[in-house]
Amino acid sequence: MNRPEPVSSRLPDFTWDTLDAAAALAAAHPGGLINLSMGTPVDPVPQVIRQALADASDTPGYPLTAGTPALRDAIAAWVARACGAGVDGLGVLPTIGSKELVAWLPTLLGIGPGDVVVVPSIAYPTYEDGARLAGATTVRADSLTAVGPSPRVRLVWVNSPGNPTGRVLPAAHLRKVVDWARERGAVVASDECYLPLGWSADAEPVSVLSPEVCGGSYDSVLAVHSLSKRSNLAGYRAGFVAGDPRLVAELLKVRKHAGMIVPAPVQAAMVAALGDQAHADAQRERYRARREQLYAAFTGAGFTVEHSEAGLYLWMTRDEDCWATVDWLARRGILVAAGAFYGPGGQRYVRAALTESDEHVAAVAGRLAEV
Repeated sequence: MNRPEPVSSRLPDFTWDTLDAAAALAAAHPGGLINLSMGTPVDPVPQVIRQALADASDTPGYPLTAGTPALRDAIAAWVARACGAGVDGLGVLPTIGSKELVAWLPTLLGIGPGDVVVVPSIAYPTYEDGARLAGATTVRADSLTAVGPSPRVRLVWVNSPGNPTGRVLPAAHLRKVVDWARERGAVVASDECYLPLGWSADAEPVSVLSPEVCGGSYDSVLAVHSLSKRSNLAGYRAGFVAGDPRLVAELLKVRKHAGMIVPAPVQAAMVAALGDQAHADAQRERYRARREQLYAAFTGAGFTVEHSEAGLYLWMTRDEDCWATVDWLARRGILVAAGAFYGPGGQRYVRAALTESDEHVAAVAGRLAEV
């Protein structure tokens, strides 16, 4: 009897499991582990959000997959403020964090064997994982001329500010991607989870929903956002997608059948988070201060930081294989992500997150000076 191959066989080893040995080495440092690898928030969930979650905790009925009217309005209002989008003709939909949407978007859009998904050359691994789950082919390319005229392209991922590089794509570049995709009947999905975290006046992040990118039409474009970093809600799994109302309606239809629903208390918490800018500004300043300290510490220790003009990471190299750098840092109690996680182009880089406590960030410079 022929048994079907398990779905997991389409996927590589889980990225973070490959860091287990380095994590154990770093944890053995006398001063303990300083974890700059995954980028998980460590600061408290703002009280205004926690209160909204608590107030909505008595919700025995099923929540709406589409989100409550209050949440849909809050998402649209935030997108208008943060992305420069108009709310007329805009589709919005809450998601269970952003990663599940990234992983399942090709499948939800009906993409499958024979289709092509384009991802950045150095990219968040889940873009390729999603293509694998759907049975599609992945092409890594930063220039669409490298993709060629293939009519098989169904989805193009862009990520600005980029993870792991922190690179910001200019509006003109994004507009060319949108125009190229529209000519070929493909969808542009823009991962904008780090949009509010620009650190350079010369490289201000811009959304695919901005009129200068999409031309005032949301046709064939989707923007993916998350509250994990902006509001410290990684544990809540709170995200959303906005853009082409036709595509959003199709996602909603499938997600209703699949039970992909954001819990009602989390929906209420999202309304509070999206409506309160003060906590987001305070968190941004925490990250700015940590970035300045880490940048000085790593460059002072001989690292070269490339791009990193936005986002939540420093993309760095000592001009050696990334695993040698991971080991060197682990011996000093510092855990970072190997650049190889993000594609062949990252083999000589590591990624350091800004998401550690102030105490641990302050200790990095001393650790780097250890013999």
